[in-house]
Amino acid sequence: MSANGTDKIDLGKPQFASHSWLEPIVVLTIMFSSLYVNRYKHFNILGKNRDPVAEREYLKSDVEASSSPVQEENGLKNPHAPKRRVYGWFAISTPNSSRFAHHVHSRILQKFPFLVEMFYWVLNYAFYSCTKAIAQSMSPAGTDVVQLAQDHGIGILDFEHRSAFRFFFPIEESDFQAFFLTGHPGWMTFFNRIYSLVHIPGTVAFLSWYYWAAPDHDRFATARRTMTLGNFSAFIVFCFYPCMPPRLLPDSFNFHDTVRQEHAESVWVGGKMVNQLAAMPSLHFTYAACIGGTFLYHSNVWSMFSGGRRTLRSTLSTAVFVTLAILYPLLVLSVIVATANHYWLDASWAMLSVVVCFLCNKIWLILLPAEDMLLWALRLEKPVPTTGHRLRNSNRQTKNDEAFEESEHLLERYA
Repeated sequence: MSANGTDKIDLGKPQFASHSWLEPIVVLTIMFSSLYVNRYKHFNILGKNRDPVAEREYLKSDVEASSSPVQEENGLKNPHAPKRRVYGWFAISTPNSSRFAHHVHSRILQKFPFLVEMFYWVLNYAFYSCTKAIAQSMSPAGTDVVQLAQDHGIGILDFEHRSAFRFFFPIEESDFQAFFLTGHPGWMTFFNRIYSLVHIPGTVAFLSWYYWAAPDHDRFATARRTMTLGNFSAFIVFCFYPCMPPRLLPDSFNFHDTVRQEHAESVWVGGKMVNQLAAMPSLHFTYAACIGGTFLYHSNVWSMFSGGRRTLRSTLSTAVFVTLAILYPLLVLSVIVATANHYWLDASWAMLSVVVCFLCNKIWLILLPAEDMLLWALRLEKPVPTTGHRLRNSNRQTKNDEAFEESEHLLERYA
């Protein structure tokens, strides 16, 4: 029954049974497609020398590094001098793995630099898989983690709707879900089926696209670091503050688990290693807020009023990205609440954490010495990113076209 006990409930149709094998295929297809699209087109893995263009860019492109200038040995420049990482009042010297540029595994990475991003996100998912065990191990002896998580979930509902802050949460989650359950089964089916696809596959697709579309790697790295920091801040909360999602609360709270009908569960949110008591904050909305913010930045909408440099050429493109920046987070918010997987406060906290993570995303640079040591141990050089190559090539072509048109004009003038 619904919240008022009279309307007929329709949970909508569950996810397709094929999701159990289709979702991994979709993700792998996106990843391998991105490997190809973001490859270094003019680099030969089996060639004797590194591409001279990449060689020049190597000395200036590692925007996440603060290497020391090229040093001299016996009057000759040493391109493999140790890197010097400066952090405030102290500096760390680490080995320079550029001497391994000609190793075949370095050259494979240089041909397909997006492999590095894939490695980062495998680490993210591996750490998330450990949060359930970490949360259980950190609970005091004799504590019922499930009961504690349920108390936290109920506490969130009380905070939202029975405290002085209820003004900010005028619609109860159960009423929002009931709106779709009792009169909009088509929307409920839509929400059920995109709940998983909008999370992992959608996020992977976004990262693949922005690696290709960003004006330079520095801006892509900012988005990636913000999203990663949002991940890890959420993981810490999961460990210390287990929270039961609305769908698992007692029946008296009038929530219904619409996504997991007939065991049609996403491969990414099921399994023994997945933490089901991790509602606060919402990783779905953390990703959505990062993606929406990036869309808004990439639209460069403010350049229409300030006359600044644009990353997109047409007003139509700007309008499309601004629309996506608004609608995508709203869609994800509707999905996670209507399917009873999250509370409003989960999304609010996620939004706040994304802002904070963006402001301090460079904290990840403290791990660069560890990355240097790993690269040295693997005898591997970090590849030059291909992010921004498309725009640089486009600018070169534009300049060439302009020069050609100018020469044609001069020839006609003096003919």
